Formats: sequence, C-alpha cells, structure tokens
Amino acid sequence: MAMVCLSDFEAYAKKYLPKIAWDYFAAGADECTTRDENILAYKRIRFRPRMLWDVSVMDIKTKILGSEISFPVGIAPTGFHQLAWPDGEKSTARAARAMNTCYIASTYSTCTLEEICVAAPGGLRWFQLYIHRNRAASQQLVQRAEALGFQGLVLTADLPYTGKRRDDVRNGFCLPPHMKVKNLEQAFEVCKMSLLDPSVTWNDVYWLRSLTRLPIIIKGILTREDAELAVRHGVLGIIVSNHGGRQLDEGPATIDALVEVVEAVRGRVEVYVDGGIRKGSDVLKALALGAKCVFIGRPALWGLAYKVSEELCTHVRASHTLLRSATEFGAKIL
Repeated sequence: MAMVCLSDFEAYAKKYLPKIAWDYFAAGADECTTRDENILAYKRIRFRPRMLWDVSVMDIKTKILGSEISFPVGIAPTGFHQLAWPDGEKSTARAARAMNTCYIASTYSTCTLEEICVAAPGGLRWFQLYIHRNRAASQQLVQRAEALGFQGLVLTADLPYTGKRRDDVRNGFCLPPHMKVKNLEQAFEVCKMSLLDPSVTWNDVYWLRSLTRLPIIIKGILTREDAELAVRHGVLGIIVSNHGGRQLDEGPATIDALVEVVEAVRGRVEVYVDGGIRKGSDVLKALALGAKCVFIGRPALWGLAYKVSEELCTHVRASHTLLRSATEFGAKIL
C-alpha cells in the first residue's frame, strides 16, 4: 500500500508494533479526551482563502533561536525509540539531519547522547530535560549535552508525576530487559518513574541558567500567566504543549492555547506548539496563529516503525509538501 499521509503510517504502526509498544506510544491520560481534542481542535479552524496572489516562488525556511531549518516542522522529544526500531533515536537524528530540521532528544532516550551525536554529526539538536530528585544526575546530563554540541535545553514543566495512562497500567508497561534508558542507567526505574522531582518550581529555571549557557526553552505551557512567568525567568522559547494529552486530561488543546500564549509574550520569546499536528494545513494554521515552528511526536515514531530513517524522511517530506500546497492558497485564518 502506498503511504501517502501520516494516517497511513499510523495504521501501519498499529498493525505491526507489539501491542504493549503501540499502547505506550498511543496512550493518553485517563479517558484520552485531551489527546483526541488536540487533533479535533485543528479541524474546527477554517481558512479564509484569498485568490490571485503570486505564489510562483515559495520559501518556507525559517529560523529557530538563530538556526535555519528547511521548513517549520521539528521532531518533538519522545522516549524509548527502540520500541519502534532497533536503532532508536540514532535513526530519528539521522532523519532530522537529512531534512535539515531540529530534533529534540529526550532524557528517556534508549541511545546515549553520544550515540545520537555520532549518528548525525552536524545536525540541529536540542536536549529535553526532566529534573530528577538526583539533581547531580540532572546537572551532569545538562553539561554533557552542552559539551556534545546540543544547541538548546528544553525543560519539560508538566510532569511532576506521571499521568495515569490506563493501557500502560493494564499492560504493566516496562521496557524489555535488553533495552535501557542509557543516559540514566544508574538512576532510573522505568517501571516506576519514581525519580522525577515533584518539587520543581520556577526558581529551578534560574538553577538551570547557572549550569549552562545553552538557551532554555520551556515545554508544557498552556496559559497566559505561565507564559508571562516564563519570560520573566529568562527563557528564550516556549513550547505550547500538553504532553500529547498524556498528563492532565481535560485540559485545553494546544492549538486553542496557542493564541493566549502568543498574546502574552508579545514577541519577547519564540513560541512553538506540538500536539495533534497531522497535516500540512495544521502546520499552516499554527503558523498563522503565531507559532514560529511546530513539533511532531507520535508521527516520528510511526515512521520509525515503518522502515527506519529513509521512510521517516519520506513522511516528513510529505508534511513539507502538504505545507507548501496549503501555502499556495495564500490562506489566512478567520
């Protein structure tokens, strides 16, 4: 079957991944209302198309924190890529480099930061951090990432405790014995995830700034109040995110929260968004509502489950093509 859209990759992944892996990637918190609303919210937004504009030459390159990417779609941080393909995050990094876009590597990678860098030298990479109770381990990770040439530090703010993902509970989810969270091998229990620090506050942004010269991006912001606090504490980027609906159910869809956050920061920091993005037209909607760039999470995992990085590049190119097609209409949002 020809793979012509992300839904095709999703169906393939659901069919061929082991059930426990599929359930982990697909899971949302509780009844999955927010997970599903992330997608549905885009469908409620309508274009107001304008005609007879010269679109013979288009350039959809952009810059994020000063680094140029070929189009405004990056790969969001997700964990345990080896559940989808043996090369795991190494393949994801190669695909991002091939498409000249940003890959945010997760704390919960099944490849080391060093392996990711060797697999895709010269690629644009940010590192996503969960702050753990063992602050020394978190500090070491930040400093390793900076020494290896990562160009941004993404602090996830919405995971003081792991959300209740019912299928993971039913399945008793654990990584297979041969698979490790390699960057935290001495300080991590994947079956309990009990080492997250629930005491993290805004003051810890200052702590991180004292450890590194990397620009700090905060992920998980959904309100005007938190966006203003992020700016006040010196972050340079905000990812409007609800963790793919995996943390707090019945919160807002990210595209609905985007406008509030954009209005609050008033151009002082860059704003990105993830969650529910499945088509080029979704990307266009997010850009029109003020996002500098979008990030996709689950679709990258579906690509890994298909035929490793070559096909991941193919479906990223599909988003690239869809965005160009939508742009041809010179569309504006109602």
